[in-house]
Amino acid sequence: MIIQVHPETPQLDRVNRAVEILADDGVIVYPTDTIYGIGCSIYSKKGIERIRRIKGRDGAKHFSILCANLKDLSRYARNVSNSAYKLMRKMLPGPYTVVLQASREIPRLMQSRKKTIGIRVTENAICQSIVERLGHPIVTTSANPSSESPATNPYVIDDWCGNLVDLIIDGGDLDSVPSTVIDLSVESPVVLREGDDPSGILELL
Repeated sequence: MIIQVHPETPQLDRVNRAVEILADDGVIVYPTDTIYGIGCSIYSKKGIERIRRIKGRDGAKHFSILCANLKDLSRYARNVSNSAYKLMRKMLPGPYTVVLQASREIPRLMQSRKKTIGIRVTENAICQSIVERLGHPIVTTSANPSSESPATNPYVIDDWCGNLVDLIIDGGDLDSVPSTVIDLSVESPVVLREGDDPSGILELL
């Protein structure tokens, strides 16, 4: 099922529909400020396993989470240095994924072997509304089969997995540039993937 949601002023009833699905172990496709994502509640083991099957992804590769704002970092990440926090204030919200040490709030299923977690805070109003009303982060990974390029149109995604997910949110056509991934769990920041970089953060590292 596809529903259209206004990208700047999301309709509350449609946001609530997505939240109800997520709270019931559901899987949704949603727009971010980079590409379309596919996700579920971080506490839904069933949802995470469904996403792995949909994407054809093995358990060795872990997903990131999407938080509502920077305040969530104190709950879902630990040992965040002052320098890392200052850098994140320049990046977030925005098209960046930061890798941090995971707190006990992050289910083990979501953590890497190094006990880290990728965290996003997107500028997309739809994402922010959904996560705020849900009350905790959602899984975020690109809405495409593993090893294939991300789709930028929700109806293309519907052709691929429309019968495998519970809801697809149409937030319009998006760019195909993914987020920039920066590991801040180590002493010196490490760029793991170069993607969108409107803040010029890569030039500062």
